[in-house]
Amino acid sequence: MSILIVTNRLEDWPATIDDVQVVEARTYLTDPAFSDLRNVKVFNLCRSYRYQSMGYYVSLLAEARGHKPQPSVATIQGLKTHAIVRLVSSELDELIAKSLQPIKSDTFTLSIYFGRNMAARYNRLALSLFNQFQSPLLRANFARMDNGWQLRTIATIAANEVPVSHWPFVIESARRHFSGHRNGHRTRTRTRFDLAILYNPADPEPPSDEVALKKFIKAAARLGLHAELITRDDYARLAEFDALFIRDTTFVNNYTYRFSRRAESEKLIVIDDPQSIVRCANKVYLAELLSRHKVPIPKTMVVHQGNAGMVGDELGFPCVLKRPDSSFSSGVVKVEDKTALEARLTEFLAESDLVVAQEFLPTTFDWRIGILDRQPLYACKYFMARGHWQIICQERQGQDRYGKSETIPVELAPRRAVQAALKAANLIGDGLYGVDVKESEGRFFVIEVNDNPNINHHFEDAILKDELYRRVMYVFLKRIEQRKAGLA
Repeated sequence: MSILIVTNRLEDWPATIDDVQVVEARTYLTDPAFSDLRNVKVFNLCRSYRYQSMGYYVSLLAEARGHKPQPSVATIQGLKTHAIVRLVSSELDELIAKSLQPIKSDTFTLSIYFGRNMAARYNRLALSLFNQFQSPLLRANFARMDNGWQLRTIATIAANEVPVSHWPFVIESARRHFSGHRNGHRTRTRTRFDLAILYNPADPEPPSDEVALKKFIKAAARLGLHAELITRDDYARLAEFDALFIRDTTFVNNYTYRFSRRAESEKLIVIDDPQSIVRCANKVYLAELLSRHKVPIPKTMVVHQGNAGMVGDELGFPCVLKRPDSSFSSGVVKVEDKTALEARLTEFLAESDLVVAQEFLPTTFDWRIGILDRQPLYACKYFMARGHWQIICQERQGQDRYGKSETIPVELAPRRAVQAALKAANLIGDGLYGVDVKESEGRFFVIEVNDNPNINHHFEDAILKDELYRRVMYVFLKRIEQRKAGLA
């Protein structure tokens, strides 16, 4: 991706950076050579972004040309909106309090240069604000209130407003940001398209292990894609990529969902897409959707205060209760009698107005059918943890908390299990899903559809091996090409 720094005057940016072109705003706006450029990121450092100013038009026309401007017009407007500033302040309350705790004065100003501050102790706060308000140069003003420190205003800094003594740090921060690596230079080869893989290196149970992640990167390279691992700190870099692959545990009220939303708004190909995350995250939604489309599911009730007393009579004992946002067997409980049912329902309904209850189907394993792009990708048997009724026993630690797994060719998996999984997943979307199916007395029942399914080395890839990773990367390549060609 080409990089342009746009200023009112060339001398406003007093440095040369390899592979970065500095251009005056008027030239960028009027020279046809720039309007014809493709795959460009524009860092707009004009002196003003007021409505219909030169700086405003740089960001506006950059978006029209398909370039990636920082700041975008949406960011420019957001910086003027007190409600957004207050919202961001409340989201970062804990970080603001921790970062500013040693300060004795009642006000504090933080200069943010490409996500960094000259004092390293403020870098986490600087990066968090940069991720929220993606503009290269920012100034945040804080005030100590009765209830603690609050962000009062945040505004852009024009290039010509940077103090002379700060320029060496600004240039260093820019180089790091443009190289895509904040702790040093990142070397890379030129490829047609760029794919970001979001992961959490601190997650003890990630959806893909380290070996699988490396295999995704290698498979991408063979197809001409540059795949790069990113973390939650790289939110501001999303616009640099053509696609986002989320290999981090997804939740709606979580940064993974914000990444997905932002990627979609930037016209990236994204798996998991925001709609899939929302739809798969809520068991009440899934129960309603699958039931309405006559997908075979266990006998199910959506429980509320008005019908809570009917669950035992309708489903019998034991039965299963599920919090709407449960995942990884957490928030899913089996109740053996009326007393346990009443206690658990009281607990669950105190947190959510609706809860899912299902009949209990005892099985020794669940089928997991992986679906990608509306086609079956893999088939696994996930066996119950030893002495437990679920594939994960949350109360245990280590490998003993899991049941064993067995992967078989999709062609050898029960046809009705695969058909039920396909029907269920296709109601969600065309992304990557793991559909859990129970087999009971010769019948197959969909338990749930999961976005962000596990793909780990020696497990889900046991049959297809490297071909599994190639198929996933090929879907990204195909969709990127279609979008670039205006077909999607």
